[in-house]
Amino acid sequence: MNQSEIYPCIIVVLLLYITAIAAAGSYERTIAGSIAFSTAGRAQYAFDIYALNITSSSPKEDLLTDGISVNYNGNFLGHSAIEALMNKVGMPENQADQVLAYITERYGLAQIFFNFYSKNLSLYSSKSMESIFGFSNFNRREALDTTISQEWVPLNFVKDGVNLDDSVSMKDRPIIVDTRIIYVSTHQPSGVPRQSWAAVYSTDLNTGETIRLTPDGLVDLSPSLSPSGEWIMVASFGHIGWHGQTEDLQTDLYLFNVTDGSNRQLAIRNGGWPSWADDHTIFFHRKSDDGWWSIYRASFSAPLNKLSQGHVTVDRITPTGLHAFTPACSLSEEWVAVATHKPGTEYRHIEIYNLTSNSLVEITRGISPQSYHFNPFVSYDSHRIGYHKCRGNASVSSEDVDSLRVPVIEYVKSPLLEISLFRIDGEFPSFSPDGSMVAYISMEGDAIYVTRLDGSKTHKVFSGLVFGLAWDWKKNGIIYTSHGPDFASLSTKVDIIALNVSYMISRGKNDPNPPYRKLTSQGNNAFPSPSPDGNFLVFRSGRSGYKNLYIMDQEQGERGHIWRLTNGPWTDTMCNWSPDGNWIAFSSDRDNPGSGSFALYLIHPNGTGLQKVLNSSTFGRVNHPWFSPDSKSLIFTSDYAGVSAEPISVPYQFGPYGEIFMSNIDGSDVQRLTHNAYEDGTPSWGKTFVSPSDLIGKDEKLRCGFEDDRWLNGNVSHFSKFGCRAM
Repeated sequence: MNQSEIYPCIIVVLLLYITAIAAAGSYERTIAGSIAFSTAGRAQYAFDIYALNITSSSPKEDLLTDGISVNYNGNFLGHSAIEALMNKVGMPENQADQVLAYITERYGLAQIFFNFYSKNLSLYSSKSMESIFGFSNFNRREALDTTISQEWVPLNFVKDGVNLDDSVSMKDRPIIVDTRIIYVSTHQPSGVPRQSWAAVYSTDLNTGETIRLTPDGLVDLSPSLSPSGEWIMVASFGHIGWHGQTEDLQTDLYLFNVTDGSNRQLAIRNGGWPSWADDHTIFFHRKSDDGWWSIYRASFSAPLNKLSQGHVTVDRITPTGLHAFTPACSLSEEWVAVATHKPGTEYRHIEIYNLTSNSLVEITRGISPQSYHFNPFVSYDSHRIGYHKCRGNASVSSEDVDSLRVPVIEYVKSPLLEISLFRIDGEFPSFSPDGSMVAYISMEGDAIYVTRLDGSKTHKVFSGLVFGLAWDWKKNGIIYTSHGPDFASLSTKVDIIALNVSYMISRGKNDPNPPYRKLTSQGNNAFPSPSPDGNFLVFRSGRSGYKNLYIMDQEQGERGHIWRLTNGPWTDTMCNWSPDGNWIAFSSDRDNPGSGSFALYLIHPNGTGLQKVLNSSTFGRVNHPWFSPDSKSLIFTSDYAGVSAEPISVPYQFGPYGEIFMSNIDGSDVQRLTHNAYEDGTPSWGKTFVSPSDLIGKDEKLRCGFEDDRWLNGNVSHFSKFGCRAM
């Protein structure tokens, strides 16, 4: 090659390099603003932990937690654990009668708290306990006159020399043995599509040193400690994996050594939520062949370190004709506390199953018959049965009235410092162009509200069945929505409408028949998203017999200019126009029409440049995409992280796998934003950052407006608006 040939090659290489750098830079994020999202039912949970003294001749509910945020999945600690904690906080012997470990979401993520129930509070000042624990964020709270509530942050710990203090994750099911706390956490990515991040960890209370007890690549849920303190039993996916189950996860029960996770063995095929009666007997739940969830007992005839399937005898305990699940064993009596759901009843209740008489005894129905009761646990002396339920039926003093109200906007801890993350008490949130307001649809899907970004000054601006919501970029106070029933057939009439919310707010009162412009006249149309120049709307329509994307004039609707953007025998839906006008993001099942597996795509508004951003086969269901204000990032809902808890242990979630994720618009640098056992979805991104201290609005009276798992009644017809199902 001569010199004249070399120079052009060098120039070409340099141009390619510069182009590559520019392309890479085009996906560099400008992290800023606020992300709002929906969580199915979560705003109405308001769980607190209660307990009944069953030895009393007239038992009454004792409120064990303080009415702040959501408190659930409690566990009374045993004598050795109480002693370890008393030594930790400097309590004299016998001062703490009971210690309750539980999960709270008061700081925007699921954390572990302890409550000490002491005879003499005056001995323990906040200062002395803070100096012992070494935590600067210590807070003293009193749920009862004899309660100290001490914050405990499990991931304020060290693993492999790395401080995990800032990790955003879900913690669950805390246990203490000796000086170690055992718990479930989702802080470590599985690295496998649709594989849960939930695993069991152990942290030394003194040093903070943390080890993972669950082997890499496996998933462990619902840990239970043997009475000897030597073994942990878990509900595990093992090597089976998760294949989209939303009811029965079909877990197996494994046991392993509590100190380091060694000697891991399969104990029971097809079982969940284990509870030890003694070191040779466990109780667990499973869905029986006759369709009823039931409690089973497993007896081991060999030492646990030499267990084989031939050494395990399994018997069904609860009868057919009712659902029974989430067992909690009494260690000193012949009974098991269970949650039940009986035919013809709406609520789940706590009952005792007497192993001698083989009969059920109702515990909570007579005290609070119209409340859902979840996940019983038993004190070590077998005198108290605890559970959590919505505090809406609890009597509270006047100064606690705010605990019975629901904030319109609730802070959620964000893994990214310059992005604020919050849950809205509604669905399909959409920010105003200036970022000062957010519109949203009621959880029932029958009204539209507009509120300031701090959650104050909420206005109802529309009544009627609606879904999908987008604020116009140019026209002051105009929002677009789909007016009609969701999840309806293609022949069902659903129209795109434009609503002037500024006019409605200026009237200062609700209008039962607010004026609006109807932009479509035929077919089932949904998910309008305006172009940033104020001229066009992209939307999903089934007018051709398939759900594809169309673009129409913003003013005249389909009476003016309309053209088809995508075309095929599949579903293209949930479209969002980028703020820079260059792209339209949408979800599609075109890889496998009708399968329910939606991938994320981009297309230019002129119909060119179609590209797949995230593949459903490798990333799971990907729905509800929304662009960042700088058009360089996307947020969306996905089941990439699977499930984080046994679905039967939480209120009804059609998709208990939906979490909010973020990526560059080319699909790179995917990050998980939310961690919980609920169904998150319909996210949107505004340009204004909102700090937790800015969220001041409290607007709605608590209704405890959730329900038990519909599939316990055989009702599986519900389709989720929030997570990974498309409309």
